[in-house]
Amino acid sequence: MQKQRALIVGGSLGGLLAANLFRAIGWDVQVFERASDDLESRGAGIGLNDQLFDVFKRVGVTVDDSLGVVPKSRTCFDPLGKVLVEYKRGKVLSSWGRVYRSLKDTLPRENYHFGKTLSDFSQSGGRVLARFADGSRAEGDLLVGADGIRSTVRSHILPAVQPRYAGYIAWRGIIDESAMSPELHAAIFERNIICLPEGEMMSGYPVPGPSNDVRPGFRSYNLVWYHPVTEANLRDLCTDATGHCHGNSIAPQLIRPELIADMRALARRVLAPYCASFIEQIPKPFFQAIYDLQSPTLVVGRAVLMGDAAFVARPHVGMGVTKAALDAECLVDELSASGASIESALAGYDTQQREFGEGVVARARWIGAHLEAQNKPRELRTHAELHPDLQEFMHASGASLNEVPVLLQLVVARRARAQQRRLAT
Repeated sequence: MQKQRALIVGGSLGGLLAANLFRAIGWDVQVFERASDDLESRGAGIGLNDQLFDVFKRVGVTVDDSLGVVPKSRTCFDPLGKVLVEYKRGKVLSSWGRVYRSLKDTLPRENYHFGKTLSDFSQSGGRVLARFADGSRAEGDLLVGADGIRSTVRSHILPAVQPRYAGYIAWRGIIDESAMSPELHAAIFERNIICLPEGEMMSGYPVPGPSNDVRPGFRSYNLVWYHPVTEANLRDLCTDATGHCHGNSIAPQLIRPELIADMRALARRVLAPYCASFIEQIPKPFFQAIYDLQSPTLVVGRAVLMGDAAFVARPHVGMGVTKAALDAECLVDELSASGASIESALAGYDTQQREFGEGVVARARWIGAHLEAQNKPRELRTHAELHPDLQEFMHASGASLNEVPVLLQLVVARRARAQQRRLAT
């Protein structure tokens, strides 16, 4: 009997999670990635959750201390460097490349295809035909859009659904542990540090270093600094030295040097001295505009959206990879339980993961509300937008899924239903 086939568009973390889970339930899976080479060097720091570890174990990825680094504390400094809040939080912090490498190595090479840009696709008789820019085609029983915030799959089935700019950017950067001065290392490296001056939010934390090394002395330290920027000013930030605007994003090497100098000068004015010192030492800072997005449906025929193609939550919740993993897990569990009825499985997936995705996006918007509000006149901002509760913000931002009962309950209930159906068969 011929295996059912899933065509997965997007070979980043979400696509790899889905591919490995599909293989685990006996499907033939083919992954199509538009980039022409390996993606390991892309991305920055990410947070890992216990629920993500569960999915790793299902697909054969080893879960051990090499996956990431656990800071000894979560610490908030005031602009003078005084500790305002400090407590322990045992969340594992990793790097995008470390997770990518584990998932990519688990998938056979013949199942992954680089240099494949989806042009369009058509559906007929329970089959999907995908066409790529190089002239090649692929046919399968299911097309999974795991192609991120600018999803080509979503643009075909839900053309009106577009990312929404949140009104701020995130400056990012990373520095090797060995490059930090002894004083700076002693002050911050073992901590997840937070600075929360008015209208800003900065977080720094340790992650695996080059070659995904987690040995002391070989790790790295990651920066995420949220800064309000109007849409008009965003276009200026994305304009290179020749005057060419690259839209709403720009390659790091094309960022104008004076913009980086301005960013570092602002850090010296508003952030704790140790945080500003760290930013001074980052060799290649870059930024990304912050968006969110939610889809009204995740399924159209045999085309399915998952991960950031379906819902994009601002990074404050630290659940991007976990959400993609739970999407993929739900999809394959529904397909396993529904037997030959793919339509029934997709309906179950759509209902369950839309509720979860909407909850994650709403939570991220709530956490980032004071940042988004900075583009309003000051007199129109609420007290909470002007002065977010420090303790509440510290515990809410980057919390593990286990610390968010309203979302955790959805996952626990769904997994329990899936387990009951497996036992029944």
